[in-house]
Amino acid sequence: MARLKEFYNQEVAPAMMKKFGYTNVMQIPKVAKIVINMGVSEAVGNPKALDAAVADLTMISGQKPIVTKAKKSISAFKVREGMSIGTKVTLRSERMYHFMDKLLNVALARVRDFRGISPKAFDGRGNYTLGVKEQLIFPEMEYDKIDKIRGMDITIVTTAKTDEEARELLKLMGMPFSA
Repeated sequence: MARLKEFYNQEVAPAMMKKFGYTNVMQIPKVAKIVINMGVSEAVGNPKALDAAVADLTMISGQKPIVTKAKKSISAFKVREGMSIGTKVTLRSERMYHFMDKLLNVALARVRDFRGISPKAFDGRGNYTLGVKEQLIFPEMEYDKIDKIRGMDITIVTTAKTDEEARELLKLMGMPFSA
C-alpha cells in the first residue's frame, strides 16, 4: 500500500541517512522485490496438487505465479529433470508494498506463539528469507477451502550492501525481529 511507501520516504530514509552517514539519497537501501516460493513435493505423484498451490499463491500475492521445474533429476525423490515441482511469484512496486504491509501487520500477528522472527536469516548480501509453515496466516485463506497446509519461503531482496544495513532498514520498516 502507499502507506508503507510514504512511511519509508518520511521516516525510514532520514533515519538511515543519519545512522549510516549517507551523503546522497540514492545511497539509502530500498526493498527491491519480494519473491514468494512454494515447493510442492506431492506434485511428483499428483500433478493436480500444483493447481491448488498456484491458486493459493495467487490469492495470497494478488498476482499469478509461475510454475517452477526441476533443474536436474534426483532418483531418491523420484524427480526427473523438467518436472513441475513448485511455484513462485515475484512482487515489485505497489504489490510488493501491499504484500509487505499485510505480512507485517496481519499475517505475522496470526502466527501461534509468535516471539519475533530470527535476525540471523540474512544471506550476506542484504537479502532476508523468512520461512512460513502454513498459508493459513494470510487473511485471504479460508480454512474450509484449502486441501492441504503448505509452507512457503518469502525472500525480501534489498539494495543494501551489507546485512547490517538491511537489518536496520527492515527494522525501521516494522519487521518484528526477536531479541
